[in-house]
Amino acid sequence: MALSDYLREEILEEADLGYISTEERDRKLAVLDGRMNSSGAHKEALMSAEPSGSKDPEFETGPNLYTAMASAKGERSDVLGYLAKPNQATNLPGVVVIHENKGLTPHIEDVARRFAREGFVAIAPDLLSRKGGTSRFATPTDATAALRDIPSGELDEDLMATVSFLASDPSVNPENIAVVGFCFGGGMAWRLVTKDTRIKAAVPFYGVNPNLKYVPEIEAAVLAIYGELDERINAGIDEITQAMEKANKTFKKIIYPGAQHAFHNDTNPDRYHPQAARQAWQQTLDWLRQWMPK
Repeated sequence: MALSDYLREEILEEADLGYISTEERDRKLAVLDGRMNSSGAHKEALMSAEPSGSKDPEFETGPNLYTAMASAKGERSDVLGYLAKPNQATNLPGVVVIHENKGLTPHIEDVARRFAREGFVAIAPDLLSRKGGTSRFATPTDATAALRDIPSGELDEDLMATVSFLASDPSVNPENIAVVGFCFGGGMAWRLVTKDTRIKAAVPFYGVNPNLKYVPEIEAAVLAIYGELDERINAGIDEITQAMEKANKTFKKIIYPGAQHAFHNDTNPDRYHPQAARQAWQQTLDWLRQWMPK
């Protein structure tokens, strides 16, 4: 599925589920199609989906972490990213955390810190780096529209540059690199494992399938996470399952009952499913530790 088609379907699904009004749907589609910008329209702060006090206490992080904005050297441009790791870390597994379609938000930075608290070196790349970074955009809708304009091949390049950056970190065991992505990032995680054989393990959360002809190129052990009520993404489960099995790949899928698309995001009250989110997080940690043992 083309990136622009995926982003359009995300907007239509939000409207169908009643998360946004018809007017908001039409405005977002207009921005996505480049027919208008969002200045002068209803302003959505990048933190609008992240009300204070909404985070699940089980996901809170504590001290003893090193965090910083980092810059990976790409083929044609640098890739900004949020780096999180334990203090005095050595020989740890690394994980690339790929954001949703709103860019590198505080929520995704928080997820990177969660991984660091669990003994991983995590980096969350900003896939809007070629456009100046997520912070350049006034609203999440603008960020989503800008992502649409970046060719998929360039996004692939930026992710592989991020993998190289992570592998070169002296705190990281370069043989133990994983990728975890959410929504748009789940689809990008699927794409990355078809293109970069350095990835040892992957957990795409409700991500659209990669081009199935590239499945034989996958070397990573993949755990695919889905929500039972996510009909749009779930329509591709049988196809990816069959393709992975036919190619004799290490693959497992989990479908969480009663959970919707984006159920892991504890800053989105419309979709967050606490029980499924906690279970999926533990399954993710277990999977990464199984395939990237210290």
